[in-house]
Amino acid sequence: MTDEKRAWLLLEEIKDACIDILGDRLTGIYVHGSLAFGCFTWATGDIDFLIVAQHEMTQAEKEALIRLLLGAEDRAPSKGFEMSVMRRQDCEAFVHPAPYELHYSKAYRREYQEDLSFWCRKMCGVDEDLAAHITVLKAVGKTLYGPPLEQVFGDVPPRDYLKSILFDVENAREDVWENPVYVTLNLCRVLGYMKERLVLSKKTGALWGMENLPSSCRTLIRGALACYEGNKCEINLQQAADFADYALRQIEKMTQNDT
Repeated sequence: MTDEKRAWLLLEEIKDACIDILGDRLTGIYVHGSLAFGCFTWATGDIDFLIVAQHEMTQAEKEALIRLLLGAEDRAPSKGFEMSVMRRQDCEAFVHPAPYELHYSKAYRREYQEDLSFWCRKMCGVDEDLAAHITVLKAVGKTLYGPPLEQVFGDVPPRDYLKSILFDVENAREDVWENPVYVTLNLCRVLGYMKERLVLSKKTGALWGMENLPSSCRTLIRGALACYEGNKCEINLQQAADFADYALRQIEKMTQNDT
């Protein structure tokens, strides 16, 4: 069975459980990220999806949904799930940063396990990342359940998508030492959007970077892509740091030219 098939089968189970939990309060479930782009790998990827609810969730619904995801973690890919719940009205009339009802990712698994009730109350507000997630949904997203996503999600202004992806790399000079693969590939897709308005995955961002960025960057980008795809790879941290500095200087220059 392919990695993507395994992920979709797990999502089908989650879908059925979400219908049981939310009933007619559930509008739909929509898949974004590498699974939507068609470049998902079980070893290095996570399963990204948005749940859209008709109204605010109750505390009991939130706790049931998080229990569902915690219980599915042992069958999930290495990076687990990234899930947010939004109200339909906030999807249709987008504002940045967008409001959300609930969020879960593997990074918060321990917190939810230790105090489920507290974190289900706390994990709400606004999220800078949702502009990027919804833009990807509009470009390549998949409807797992509910009406077609075009009927649910309004347009995200390009300036808000740009703010979202820039927010994700604003600390790249520091973060690259801890996570050179993620930072390198993210910077490639930010540059691809700023230069050509392309909405890219990490993989297509890397391919764009190898084709369009200076030849001195290609070995690093090729290595980062190999790591991302779960292949044998080596990353020179100093080269990654130099690339982050180069990319951020390019981003700063283009940002200044746009103002």
